[in-house]
Parts: sequence; structure tokens; C-alpha cells
Amino acid sequence: MAEKGRFRGKRVGVFLGGESSEREVSLRTGAAAVAALRRKGYEVKEIDVQGDWLSAVRDSGVAAAFLALHGRFGEDGCIQGALELARLPYTGSGVAASAVSMSKVLAKRVAASAGVPCAQDVLFEEEGDDPPPPPGIGYPLVVKPDREGSTVGVSVVRSPEEWGAAYAGARKFDPRVLAEAFVPGREITVGILNGRVLPAIEIVPKSGTGFYDYRSKYTAGQTEYVIPVPMHRDLLLRAAEFTRKAAAALQLRGAARLDYRVDPAGNLFFLEANTIPGMTETSLLPKAARFDGLSFEDLVEEILDDAGLYK
Repeated sequence: MAEKGRFRGKRVGVFLGGESSEREVSLRTGAAAVAALRRKGYEVKEIDVQGDWLSAVRDSGVAAAFLALHGRFGEDGCIQGALELARLPYTGSGVAASAVSMSKVLAKRVAASAGVPCAQDVLFEEEGDDPPPPPGIGYPLVVKPDREGSTVGVSVVRSPEEWGAAYAGARKFDPRVLAEAFVPGREITVGILNGRVLPAIEIVPKSGTGFYDYRSKYTAGQTEYVIPVPMHRDLLLRAAEFTRKAAAALQLRGAARLDYRVDPAGNLFFLEANTIPGMTETSLLPKAARFDGLSFEDLVEEILDDAGLYK
């Protein structure tokens, strides 16, 4: 456990914004983190990671970087590598863990190697614009860019006729497209904070499709978040154990969130890992932390306390 308040009395940089498709979400996460740190008495400098941001870092005098970035160049190891070279301690996972976790297919392969069940999938990497539907998975299936977040470019395909448009939509965001078996049932997310598994949250979209898409995620009132989760205790314990195993195999640090589907028989399937989860006061990880007795301000400070290098 890192020393509590180890960066008090020093200037902290909150890195936010960036140039990914998740910029607006990152700005909200960053603003919430800035406000929480200031309420804790920290001197905070906001650093928008676009343009000549490295010069802004050099001139800022910050002693640590609180990463509030989402998506490409924020969660994929790029900013982490730059901060390693700059010898500036940063929050969250390191270069390798971030790069692997950004790829849904790589994260699933690593989790599976640790004994965590994953839904069947096929990865498309070829340059062709119109590959045939994936064999052997069946319908419905989920089509998603391999290296995007916030369900950007994700769609559910229920027949072969829908495949082409879904593939083209995902490929706008990434040449690597993942086709994954849709697991009917329920969706839960489990946070982990410096090795401590937080209570699970059930995600219940109100659209009736059972699919947690971008609109459900970011439109007020479109999704219900249930904590404690009304599931059998053994299933929740299994979700916590899978989270520990996957996080250890992926070498996650600081705060992270892992998403699962739960089929009607109670089988869990790992979907993806979020190495910099949303951090507004109404985001999922803060909800779980609050249920566990940790205020938003204390959560943000605990994430900051773990900032470091050589992860």
C-alpha cells in the first residue's frame, strides 16, 4: 500500500481531453478529478493532451500525473511510455498492461490463460472491405473495433444480412474488428482498486435490447445501475475471483474495471478491461467505491497515491 497523501504539498497534473473519440468523456472525468483533488487541498494543473502538450508538462512543475484520459493515446500505453521517458510518476497501469488491455482480443487471451472464461470470437485483420460473416459463432453476435472504448462502433448483428454494415461501422474506428458471440442474460462490472476488489454493479439498459451501447451509457435515465447486485453470492464471489485473476494476469495497477456477461445458467464471460475507468462522481467505479465506504475524494487520492514508474 502506497503512503497516504504522498503527493500533498506538491503540484499534481491532471491529464485530460486528448484526441481520441472519447475526448468529451475524458474532459468530464478530468474535471471531476480536478475538483476532488482541490477539495483535498492539492494544487492542481490541468493538462490537455493535444498539440504541444509535452511543453506544457515541462513548464508545469508537476510532481505526478493523474491520468484521466480515455481511448487511444490515453489507455493504450502511448502516454504511459512518454511519461516513463519523462520520468514523471503517473497513475494506473504501465505501458505493457495498458497496451494489451486496450486490445479486447489480447486482453481476452491473457484472461483466458489465467482460467477466466471468455465468449467465443473471431478477429478480422485483413484489408478487405467485405469479408464473409465469421463461421462457427452463430447469431446474434457483437461486432466491435478491437481497440476502442465507450462502445464506440459496436453493434449487435442478428442475421447475415446485417453483417456487412456492422463490419464497416466498426472498421471506421479500427482496422482490427472483433466478432464475438453475444451472451444472453445480464451484464455486471467489477472494479478493482490497488488490488482490492470492489462490489459488483449490474448494468440494466432500459432500451429493451439488453445491449449497453453508447446511447445507454451516456444518456441520462437510459440505464439502471444496481448495487448490491441481486445475484447468488457464489456467482458474485466467482466474479471477484475472476477479476483478481484477470487483473493479475494483465498486470493492472491502480484503479481498473472489468466487464462481464452472465448467461441464464449463471456462467460468467469476461468481455474487457478498462484501465482508466470513468471517474465522474456518477461513474461506475466511484459508485462501487462509495458503496464500499470510500468517498469520491478519498478514491481519487488513493489512485494518486499509487502513481509511479517502471510498472
